[in-house]
Amino acid sequence: VTVDAFETLAISNHTEQFIVEALRAAGALTVSLVAEVDGRVVGHIAFSPVTMSDGTVGWYGLGPVSVLPAYQGMGIGGALIVEGLARLRKLGARGCCLVGHPGYYGRFGFEHVDGLAYEGVPPEA
Repeated sequence: VTVDAFETLAISNHTEQFIVEALRAAGALTVSLVAEVDGRVVGHIAFSPVTMSDGTVGWYGLGPVSVLPAYQGMGIGGALIVEGLARLRKLGARGCCLVGHPGYYGRFGFEHVDGLAYEGVPPEA
């Protein structure tokens, strides 16, 4: 699903599937959800623990969120995000962060906070 979801995106470096594989191999997928339509997996989302630039823990990174191209624009990615965030809240997460388009992710409550980033990602990302 992840390979196909990002295959035609110009902003992708087409390595998103390796992120999921590495997180899975490290046992670092705190929340991993799939979306199915008629028994076929058409979407996936991953949440994993991250340490913030200010040293705080209890935060999770969102991503990647993947939806097969034929199913994009139907709300599947949004439903995965909403459900994933609900599960993180139940786990007592301090917060969730990501690298992504502010216009899209803002509708789920995400906002840019100056000076706050997760380790390995520049604050301007």
